[in-house]
Amino acid sequence: MPAEKDYDDVPGTTVFDAERSRAGYHLNQFCMSLMKAENRERFKAGEEAYLDGWKLTPAQRAAVLARDYNAMIANGGNIYFLSKIGATDGKSFQYLAALMTGTTQEEYAAMMLAGGRPAAGNTSKKAPPTGAGGA
Repeated sequence: MPAEKDYDDVPGTTVFDAERSRAGYHLNQFCMSLMKAENRERFKAGEEAYLDGWKLTPAQRAAVLARDYNAMIANGGNIYFLSKIGATDGKSFQYLAALMTGTTQEEYAAMMLAGGRPAAGNTSKKAPPTGAGGA
């Protein structure tokens, strides 16, 4: 995976940068293939056989088969592309977000309706907060 960046220490956040984009290219292309109904059907009929047609790393392949979205992101997946897998499985984006944050859909929705994650404890430990109200 890409070299460590200054922003890699933000808790619960993976920045999808150019290096991660390159690392996840084939994973994300596989996900985009699921936009076509015939590909979704082929994938659902035999996931491993369908994945054989893509140049995924062993870690990416294992993450897809396990539906481990955090591992897919760690291996270059972009959440907007990965959501195609969730949609193929009949899962909502809210379901995926809750799954990745270790909460229920109800807890996740309540957090977002309350303004999202608090900034305290969820910012870079290397850089002081900036902007209005930053301390």
